[in-house]
Amino acid sequence: MMRMTRILLLVGLIAATTACTDAKRARNAATFGDRPADITCWTYGTETFSGRSTGKVEYNDGGRIAFVDAANGRYTTIDGECRVVYRTEGEPEAALPGDPDGPIQPPPAVPEA
Repeated sequence: MMRMTRILLLVGLIAATTACTDAKRARNAATFGDRPADITCWTYGTETFSGRSTGKVEYNDGGRIAFVDAANGRYTTIDGECRVVYRTEGEPEAALPGDPDGPIQPPPAVPEA
């Protein structure tokens, strides 16, 4: 009886380990692709970074992201709340706000007198 319990425990442990590994591989394939990404980060509600990566964006468990900035070619790490949006294959490059070739910004609101 004790042997059967050990075997079942071992089989369950192997199945659980394999399932976690498969899930992690799928997540990595979806998020660690070598596609460029648009990245926007905030700290306490204030935007601290808005830019683009040249490819892969790496994440760690502490909330830090690392990537090569497309604007200057430097390896960049950022702590904070970040939104990373990967572009799909064949999607045209979106201009970042403030780019001279980007979308025209609406004029500022004029307060009524």
